[in-house]
Amino acid sequence: MKALMAERIRTMGGWHWLALFGLILGSWILLYLMAVPQDLRLAGAIYGADFWRDLCLVTPDAAGYLRILMMWMLMSFAMMAPTALPAFATYEDLSHTRAETSFGLLVGAYIAVWFGFSVFAAALQLGLYRWELISAFGDSQSRLLSAALLLIAGLYQFSPAKEACLSKCRRPLIFFMQYWEEGPLRNGLRLGLVCLGCCWALMLLAFAGGVMNIAFMGLATLIMVFEKLPDLGRYATKPLGLVLCGWAGLILLNLI
Repeated sequence: MKALMAERIRTMGGWHWLALFGLILGSWILLYLMAVPQDLRLAGAIYGADFWRDLCLVTPDAAGYLRILMMWMLMSFAMMAPTALPAFATYEDLSHTRAETSFGLLVGAYIAVWFGFSVFAAALQLGLYRWELISAFGDSQSRLLSAALLLIAGLYQFSPAKEACLSKCRRPLIFFMQYWEEGPLRNGLRLGLVCLGCCWALMLLAFAGGVMNIAFMGLATLIMVFEKLPDLGRYATKPLGLVLCGWAGLILLNLI
């Protein structure tokens, strides 16, 4: 096993891999720089919602939507690309001709699906902000909203749809062999949709934990990566569902 892992790491030295790793690292650096320090968050609490609206952090208009959309696209790439690295590596192993071109199409199509999700998430964030359910930081101001998001994510962990999508993500070799003839573009789109089926509910927990909360983003990424591990991931899915449902219950009972 160690020999296989070492060989896999050695093969990840092509320019396309270096570019992908560079983009992931750059995205996380940008997210870190965009994260609002705690002292400024406290300033917003002291001076009220207008404090951040005046600083143009978010505005309920088209310009505000575009800023939110760019942030969600950056966050989606930074969080979801690492979860698909085993699938990308498997696809490259299966590609014997024009490997780098196929790799780029596959990754691009995969990310396009998550950019589509970002369009929805940004619109949802703007709507929740207008309804005063979340703050300018994108975190929940409503106990009912937080509990609902946690409960939805928790119950989804037990759903057949979640299990079906995870089974494909955990076995990318079987997945790609099944749809290989469709080519890298359609395989990338299909992989993105499967990944979306796994992770959409966990991603929407950003509205409970804070959209610009770097700690939440890091923890959620680690959880989603772990869930997709072929041998260990199955031990995390249902326990995580129980934790999320329990958390929702504690919020509803005003215990946290």
